[in-house]
Amino acid sequence: MKKISRRNFLLASGVVTIGAALAACGGSSSTSTASSAAPASSAAASEAPAAGGKVLNIWCWNDEFQSRFNDYYPEVSEIAADKSTTTLKDGTVVKWTINANENNNYQNKLDEALLSQDSAADDDKIDIFLIEADYALKYVDSDYVLDVKADIGLTDDDLAGQYQYTKDIVTVDGSQRGTTWQATPGLFAYRRSIAKDVLGTDDPAEVQTYLSDWDKFNDVAAQAAAKGYKMLSGFDDAYRTFSNNVAAPWVTGTTVTVDENIMKWVDQTKEYTDKGYNNKSSLWDSQWAADQGPTGKVFGFFYSTWGINFTLLGNSLETPVAEGGKEEVGNGIYGDYAVCEGPQPYYWGGTWICGAAGSDNIETIKDVMQKLTCDEAIMKQITMDTQDYTNNEKAMNEIANSDYSSAFLGGQNHIALFAEAATKIDMSNAGPYDQGLNESFQTAFKDYFTGNVDEDTAKANFETAIKEKYPELTDVVWPA
Repeated sequence: MKKISRRNFLLASGVVTIGAALAACGGSSSTSTASSAAPASSAAASEAPAAGGKVLNIWCWNDEFQSRFNDYYPEVSEIAADKSTTTLKDGTVVKWTINANENNNYQNKLDEALLSQDSAADDDKIDIFLIEADYALKYVDSDYVLDVKADIGLTDDDLAGQYQYTKDIVTVDGSQRGTTWQATPGLFAYRRSIAKDVLGTDDPAEVQTYLSDWDKFNDVAAQAAAKGYKMLSGFDDAYRTFSNNVAAPWVTGTTVTVDENIMKWVDQTKEYTDKGYNNKSSLWDSQWAADQGPTGKVFGFFYSTWGINFTLLGNSLETPVAEGGKEEVGNGIYGDYAVCEGPQPYYWGGTWICGAAGSDNIETIKDVMQKLTCDEAIMKQITMDTQDYTNNEKAMNEIANSDYSSAFLGGQNHIALFAEAATKIDMSNAGPYDQGLNESFQTAFKDYFTGNVDEDTAKANFETAIKEKYPELTDVVWPA
């Protein structure tokens, strides 16, 4: 497969020209400018001197990886009070550059910096950057990323314990160009008290029998509405469960194909909105967050691994931890959630560590990747401490088959369900345009759900949006 060219690398971000890309990055924390030199190749980067640089530059969009690094990387010696830097035992200073994801901000600034990588001073070059599943192929199918085995030095034995899909999504023509500490299978998290009121049981195995396919799920939505509950909070809650089960990628050549399964999401969401089965919220808005808390009347939420501990748990508390509250039964609805498989297997998210071509810290990158994504003991400890689901099949199966339990989930061993779901993840239809197309599709159809436009207008608005975002995509094909 031909690697992504400079121009197409930027086009994958929805930027028409390099000049437009740099204009969009106004106010960037990066002080470097775009270089006209060719990007450092993987082969050239592998010839980097053995002596490492004194600064390890890590780019990401939030503090999730930063917290994993600071808490679990054994070489950490000191953390700055403002967390802007981390000092390692050998004196290396880790400099954190965190740019939020909103409006493609993280990718725009990262792209600008990668284009300047050749001309940047050694201690300003990016060494590690983080990517998400929705746009992973944009980066790994380019010359800006190192092969984790050929260039960085990880071995097949190092990577053997990881879930195969986490390797496949960052592999191009046999070259693996990233690695991750987490796997992100999805489940359906439901309120035990509401399930008991609607279904007469809160037992996860029994609740699953009522939610095992979409027809049954819709039946429960009607039953929940009759009792005064919403089945889902908003428009987007079920989206990834549908979009992860499509028959083909979004894009083939320059043609966008809207999968029939995504149109099933449109039909279901329109029905739920019209019948009052949802609260007309959107992911991450205040209504959506409130619906997960003590005053919420929503049956459940589709969440992958990280969502349980990072988002749902915090939203469930009456008194947030930041205000002195404790993560314990009695604070809000802590303990009133449980999880089941739901109607279809799916995944949501995932963060991969990439080594940047041109880095002078190859040995440190190798050690970070080895310790934080390949070490079975560290992987197991992260899960035991945080309830996050980590990327080591043996460690996760050990926890799944143990007496481990989550107090937040009413004593349930949710790792057992995640372990089962993780083996069903199929990333074969992932593509570099996924994030932009998924977001544009959801945005275009919200006006249809709320009755502001008809379905044909929503379709036309989607086509207009993506042709503005990706001018190289020429056609859109809808299901017959």
